[in-house]
Amino acid sequence: MMDRRTLLRGLGGFGCSLAAHPLMTTVTLASTERGEGLGENRLVVVILRGAMDGLDVVRPLGDRNFATYRPTLSRDEPIDLDGFYAMHAGLSGLQPLWSAGELAFVHATSTPYRDKRSHFDGQDLLEAGTGPDLPIAQVRDGWLNRLLQSVPGLKAETAFAIGRQEMRILRGPAPVLEWAPDTAVDLSPQAQLLLEHVYHDDPLFQDAAAEAWLLGEAGGDMMVDPDPIKALRQAKRGEALRVADYAAEKLREQTRIAAFSLTGWDTHKGQGKRLGQSLRQLEQVILRLKSGLGAEIWGKTTLLAMTEFGRTVAENGTNGTDHGTGGAMVLAGGALRGGKVYGPWPGLAEADLLDRRDLMPTSDVRSWAAHAMRGLYGFDRGLLQDKVFPGLAMGDDPGLIR
Repeated sequence: MMDRRTLLRGLGGFGCSLAAHPLMTTVTLASTERGEGLGENRLVVVILRGAMDGLDVVRPLGDRNFATYRPTLSRDEPIDLDGFYAMHAGLSGLQPLWSAGELAFVHATSTPYRDKRSHFDGQDLLEAGTGPDLPIAQVRDGWLNRLLQSVPGLKAETAFAIGRQEMRILRGPAPVLEWAPDTAVDLSPQAQLLLEHVYHDDPLFQDAAAEAWLLGEAGGDMMVDPDPIKALRQAKRGEALRVADYAAEKLREQTRIAAFSLTGWDTHKGQGKRLGQSLRQLEQVILRLKSGLGAEIWGKTTLLAMTEFGRTVAENGTNGTDHGTGGAMVLAGGALRGGKVYGPWPGLAEADLLDRRDLMPTSDVRSWAAHAMRGLYGFDRGLLQDKVFPGLAMGDDPGLIR
């Protein structure tokens, strides 16, 4: 079977958003016998495919240069966080979590990936967890799998994959299984992928393609919105919530670590509307996880949502932003020491930007994941720096975990 990377490169003519397509994502969970080796804490890793614009999600309104770069974007009323940063209104439902110290952000962070800004390479590096001195082609496993290889008594309980494709972050010898939401789609994943992108800007084909896809997913019985675009979003949102429900069910039992993807973060045009929709989906997934886990287990849970890179500081001519470098992470959970935006702020003066176009990264996204796992599970710093994230210098403990 053609693998995800080969398929996407072969379809490069359909646009860079293919790398963030929902049919090409995977969700995986892993457990140990009675939690042996991992205790009672839970870790949820969410890959936000498509390069989330951290500057729009967590807006540095206190930086006087911010408004000059975005004359038309970010015009909605954001939610003040600390007098300097404000949160996008698409996450307004998470404001109670912020107030309770169960929501946090990391700003101006990035993987070691630079320059080319390719979704394919950026996602590979994010999930492999490697640095610039280790070629990605030489790495065959993902950083979560390398972590699990060090856990005694590990067993695979379950995993689920949308589109029957493997998620690199958990690839490797540590045991995992796969699971996908029930579906009655007759079209192959490749055919659906082609359909969505062929009809994306052509209203003549939107109705027929959307109807074929959604009726297949519903088995012809489910009521769907007559507007095809709204119906597609409805189906995507419903699938994300099924993923959250299933993850919560397993995390209530023996599962200790879960990883899955959310798509829709590639906002080259029309970002004002599209980003809000993706953030509302992320908000619903987080709230669904909290509800499904219950207060006791949520209190032992940390969620890390990360993306392959950020987007340009300045908006482009189509009311969007292009591929950049420094971005943001979204953190949630009862085990988190939240109510804070972590990470040094580099500033937005032209001289402070990377290549005079991107937010300058001031931290490595891998270090935040490493500190979270050390705080949750007590893993040795040497293990995290040498094996899980080869070549990483974790730096001082930021105190992410309560």
